[in-house]
Amino acid sequence: MKLVIGGYSQGKLGVVLSNYKEEEVEVFDGLLPPDEEQLTKTVIINHFHNWVRNRLLQEKKPEAEIESYLKKHPQTIIISDEIGNGIVPVDAFEREYRERTGRILVNLAKQADEVVRVICGIGQKIK
Repeated sequence: MKLVIGGYSQGKLGVVLSNYKEEEVEVFDGLLPPDEEQLTKTVIINHFHNWVRNRLLQEKKPEAEIESYLKKHPQTIIISDEIGNGIVPVDAFEREYRERTGRILVNLAKQADEVVRVICGIGQKIK
């Protein structure tokens, strides 16, 4: 698994796509591919943080879901915004979303074969 992180609109997807031919990848925006789908291309989960948010709004357990998914699909590339910087939100749900997303990303980074941080469209391998 590869994890790509960075701030909003920093060019994360572009950096990832620059390493592949268009026909080699399938991008899922803010969602995981359906279980029944036969995946023959490299899967990129873009806006992973939005998927976490949606799962929390649906009162699901994103931690367990992503772990289960990655056991079946270990070659997945996950792209997520860094959302833990800045002012701590006043809203309780927003704080929980920020905290749990951060913890999920920490766990994913530990498991990842490679972690890349993107700033201004430049990827820097940090693991």
